[in-house]
Amino acid sequence: MVSEIHQIHNALVSQKYSCTDLVKSKIEEIKKSTNNTANFILEEYALEKAAAVDAKIKNGEEIGLLEGVPFGLKDVYLLQGQPASASSDFLKEYVSPYTATAIQKLLNAGAIPIVKENCDAFGHGSSTENTVFGAAKNAIDETKVAGGSSGGSAVNVAKKYTTFSLGGDTGGSIRQPAGYNKVYGLKPTYGRISRYGIMAYASSTDVVGPIASTLEDIRIVLNCISGKDYHDQTTYPSTEVSENAMSDIDGVRKLKVGYYKSFIDSEALDKGIKADFIKLIDTLRANGVEVNELDFFETNTLVSTYYTLAMAETASNLARLDGTNYGNRKSAGNLKEIYAVTRSDNFTEETKRRIVGGNQVLSQGHSEEIYLKARGVRNEISKRFSEEFESVDIVLSPVSLTPVPSVGETMNDPLAMYLSDAYTVGFSLGGLPTLTAPVGTETGIQITADKDGEAKVLQFAHLLNELV
Repeated sequence: MVSEIHQIHNALVSQKYSCTDLVKSKIEEIKKSTNNTANFILEEYALEKAAAVDAKIKNGEEIGLLEGVPFGLKDVYLLQGQPASASSDFLKEYVSPYTATAIQKLLNAGAIPIVKENCDAFGHGSSTENTVFGAAKNAIDETKVAGGSSGGSAVNVAKKYTTFSLGGDTGGSIRQPAGYNKVYGLKPTYGRISRYGIMAYASSTDVVGPIASTLEDIRIVLNCISGKDYHDQTTYPSTEVSENAMSDIDGVRKLKVGYYKSFIDSEALDKGIKADFIKLIDTLRANGVEVNELDFFETNTLVSTYYTLAMAETASNLARLDGTNYGNRKSAGNLKEIYAVTRSDNFTEETKRRIVGGNQVLSQGHSEEIYLKARGVRNEISKRFSEEFESVDIVLSPVSLTPVPSVGETMNDPLAMYLSDAYTVGFSLGGLPTLTAPVGTETGIQITADKDGEAKVLQFAHLLNELV
């Protein structure tokens, strides 16, 4: 598929249409949509940016590749002077005082944000139903969920309302909705992209990443937003992924591939997804790709470890939201009651569930038995990943255990919602680069490499497009 970014760039340069007309058309499509993907449409802001691009073109000035390209951002990102609600009542009236680093890099490149996108409140969910703006609907079938927590972002890309979107991934929140809506979604290596200006869920696994309909667009956006940021001490200098590396099909065929037997043998795995995954493995082998079966942790261990740590971190991160410094403050008889009522009324049930769970595992008498043990298991998981990538270059896995659920199917079943992340959370705990590609199974295929292996991940996805 031809890069949409390149197509828009060429059309703007040749004056096939104006940037203003492009932005207006995308905004009108979002307004008319029944998918419920937009928390806030940035119409005035976006049209002002578009007019500036049109002026440059009219004056004969060159524009950059991303200049004038409309994009969306999950409503957990800060964009100075614009709303940032995290899909919650708590921050529904909150206005960003500064701009997130990743967003600023895109603004510097001339890209135009047009919409703050619907998501699960504070990233707490796997369907974009846990939102005060109402559930987002799947791009392919509106009776199905959008996935989460970056559901609005994935749907907007799939419906072509945005050229690309920035999601946030803590335990699968880019990869799973990308699979549900048949687009690409990349969770980069932890630290490759600054988290400054994104509302924290679990700081040790939160990452910023792109969602797009083509691999080339993923590559372009990834290169733009990567790199060291003094605001975020976990970031590191990164090497760009070159366009030539993407097209080296012969070199990619030499990569050794692995898959986890425990994932495929799970009784919870849908039979159709399992059959499609095995068929993909057979196709790779038939085309000369070496594929090895690997042993790994059971999915229940990965899920319980992830949620123990994620809930603990979100309880800590959201302690700042008490109505005093941020958000919608409620009235009560004294300060203690104000805190209690404010948090009780403004947080969704799922967010409260995760805060209570996090406080429990951090509490005296439980932290050593639960939280510290989970940290120890995480270290073992990371060690095992390092060992696995000594023998293989790529790990393939399904994105989800089951096909896309219907709207309302998992909202009242938290355990089912948590287990829907069974195949994504392990790679988050390892901080590894993982891409969902919309091939292979109904909800796509995850392609994972060792840390800083984004080039291999994108290369292999390109190979899958050739073979599947």
